[in-house]
Amino acid sequence: MTHQLFLGDPSAVAGAVVGSSLLLDGDEGRHAAAVVRLRAGERYFVADGAGRRVLLEATDVERGWVRGRVLDVTDEPKPAPRLVLVQALAKGDRDEQAVEAATELGVDEVVPWQAERSVVVWRGDRAAKSLAKWSAVVVRATKQSRRARLPVTSPAVGLAPLAARVGESALTLVLHEDATEPLASVDLPPSGDVLVVVGPEGGITDRELETLTGAGARAVRLGSTILRASSAGPAALAVLSARTRWT
Repeated sequence: MTHQLFLGDPSAVAGAVVGSSLLLDGDEGRHAAAVVRLRAGERYFVADGAGRRVLLEATDVERGWVRGRVLDVTDEPKPAPRLVLVQALAKGDRDEQAVEAATELGVDEVVPWQAERSVVVWRGDRAAKSLAKWSAVVVRATKQSRRARLPVTSPAVGLAPLAARVGESALTLVLHEDATEPLASVDLPPSGDVLVVVGPEGGITDRELETLTGAGARAVRLGSTILRASSAGPAALAVLSARTRWT
C-alpha cells in the first residue's frame, strides 16, 4: 500500500462502488491537490476512518478538490481486542511522540491521563487546545501509516475515572519498572478493551498503582531497561500487535 491515503466524507465513502466516482474536497481535497499535487492518472486511497478503504484513480484535479474513479473497495474488520493507550501527560512533546508512534503501531484509542507526577496540567482552554493537538497528531499518523480506521482520542482523565475504566476493561496492563510479570507472558482476551497504562517521566506513584491494581489492573514490565514515557507505550503496543495483528 504505497499510495497516499486521505480521509474522506464517511457518507461519500460508504456509497463508493467500483466504477463510480468519488469527490475529495474540503481540507483533504485541498491538501491532495495543492500539497501532495495529485495528477490525473495517479492512484490514491480514501478512507472513512471506520474501516472502509477505497482505491481510486484521479480523473480530475482542481486547486481545491480531486475527483477519482473507484477501482476497489475493502472493509477491514473491527479489531479484537481493542488496544487502548492510556498515556500520562508529559513535559515537552513526549506524550505527543508516544501518541504518534502508537497510532502507527495500531492503537485503537488514546486516553490522556493527568497523573500525579505529570508536570503538565490540562485545564480550561489549555485542555481543549492540547486535546485538539493530540487529535491532529492521530489524524496525521493515521494517514501516514495508511490506516483505514482512525483511532479515538478521548478526553483527559484523572485517577478515579481511570480506575472506573479499568473495571470495565477486559484487561489492563500498567507498565511499571518494579513489576515481576513480563508483558510478553500475558495471555490476551479475544475481545474487549486492553488498556496499556503509561506513567509520566517521574513514574507512577504508589497510590496510583494501588488504586489501579485494586480495580483489577496488572503491573507488568517490558524488560530489564527503563524506557521513557515517549517510548514505553509504543514498545508495549508493538509487543501486543505482534501477537494479535501482525500474523
